[in-house]
Amino acid sequence: MQRDMKQWLRAMIDSDKKKTMPVLSFPAVQLMDVSVKELISDSTMQARGMKLIADRVDSAASVSLMDLSVEAECFGAEISVSEDEVPTVVGSVVSSLEEAQALQVPQVGAGRTGIYLDAMKKAVELITDRPVFAGIIGPFSLAGRLADVTEIMIYCYEEPDMVHTILEKATQFLIDYAKAYKETGANGIVMAEPLAGLLSPDLAEEFSAPYVKRVVDAVQSDQFAVIYHNCGNSTIRTIDSILSTGSAAYHFGNAISMQEMLPLIPRDTVVMGNIDPAGEFRNGTPESIRKATLELMEDCCPQYPNFVVSSGCDIPPMSKWENIDAYFAAVAEYYAR
Repeated sequence: MQRDMKQWLRAMIDSDKKKTMPVLSFPAVQLMDVSVKELISDSTMQARGMKLIADRVDSAASVSLMDLSVEAECFGAEISVSEDEVPTVVGSVVSSLEEAQALQVPQVGAGRTGIYLDAMKKAVELITDRPVFAGIIGPFSLAGRLADVTEIMIYCYEEPDMVHTILEKATQFLIDYAKAYKETGANGIVMAEPLAGLLSPDLAEEFSAPYVKRVVDAVQSDQFAVIYHNCGNSTIRTIDSILSTGSAAYHFGNAISMQEMLPLIPRDTVVMGNIDPAGEFRNGTPESIRKATLELMEDCCPQYPNFVVSSGCDIPPMSKWENIDAYFAAVAEYYAR
């Protein structure tokens, strides 16, 4: 369903009682009694999982699978798939400038991107009471999965031309992929750029922000919002380059303090975060996640009306639903006061 997403974000800031927007999709495997391997391979199952979650929780929006292997797989990367963990990339496909120059940009729809696009088409038909966002990877994070996430940090210094060559091709693909999501009827994308969270301010300015901005400029509109996600620990130091991307909203992980981040963000821009996905959603208790959620909201909500509580990153597949339910109950408890 088409929506005015600028108005949606403004209304979120203006509301005295804000709905939370965690990155919540993979725990649908428990509701459907299926494996992660089955979920990532079936568009109908993905859409049904998103719908089941939307019916269960009072979230501000629905977010599709945050699978940061799917785009790299299209470029030829090998992935490791398990029954109950999010897929990961194994090894690299580029290790020299010559290989970067020879790297072919895949067609959108190749590999599992066709499954994920089809899932979004089905999801937007099923979920009509809130915006629906697609999850995609960011340019530098994709480049890192093609060149190895450790090695690319060295390449930024020693082989910058190679890194820029990979980034050009990654960005071209991501623009086309985001446009394809836009055509499905999605209301926006959550773009995950976590690897940039390990960069220095100068490197982030060179190797991440301008490429993210190109994606944002190509697809963002009044009806289609880009939410930038970065769960790295350098985001406070790189916030100027992050804001230069022009994204509609920003989402940060639990590696940083939201109390330190919020003063750096314009008051008319929505900022989301950052309850620990592993420590609380996956391995916490209903009591511990209630405490963490209420403390974060008490610290941030009164002073910053543009703050929306969320998970710090994608909630792991086997996170206990009693913890997820307790998180939503804590949000409701805070606003009921």
